[in-house]
Amino acid sequence: MAATPMTAATISAAMEATAAKIKPNDPSPFRKGDVVVYPTHGVGRVDRVGPEEIAGYRLNLIHISFEDNQMTLRVPVAQARAAGLRKLASREALAAATALLTGRPRVSRLMWAKRAQEYLAKINTGDPKALAEVVRDLQSASDGSSSTSQRNLFELALDRLAGEFAAVHRIARSDAIETLNRTLAESRADSPRERPPPTPDE
Repeated sequence: MAATPMTAATISAAMEATAAKIKPNDPSPFRKGDVVVYPTHGVGRVDRVGPEEIAGYRLNLIHISFEDNQMTLRVPVAQARAAGLRKLASREALAAATALLTGRPRVSRLMWAKRAQEYLAKINTGDPKALAEVVRDLQSASDGSSSTSQRNLFELALDRLAGEFAAVHRIARSDAIETLNRTLAESRADSPRERPPPTPDE
């Protein structure tokens, strides 16, 4: 099926639909200075919340900056929850997620292309438990013997998990990565692991 071209009318209709969802006094659960998590970008900080005029429509927007990639994202308040924007997980929730790192890696016999899609989908949820599962299952990538694509997914999941871990515990991201890697290493030392099936590069 051919993709629908993005015309001015299409964009205008999308903006109108978004504006129609917004009530005059639509409150935002997020405030300036809040540290938040956006599923596909990780940990960011709310710089501003307020109305703006865009293409003739008045929208209540949340400005989120991401220090790691120097990016700023604007999310309509009305769509923030649906987009998965959330505040940081509690220490208890994060502890439950990182505890998964000590578990036995889940071995899948699916083709790598299918597994890679599933791993990326988990990473893009931004959920700490899903991220921990990916890190746990792809931990063999940390020894440098896996494919480039597997190693990239492992590092992406680890970085996202470490970003929230660092923000919650108020430590440097590098220290968070070291802590999570140490948890993985100690877990591997405690019990033998079944090596995952070979992962050819696509």
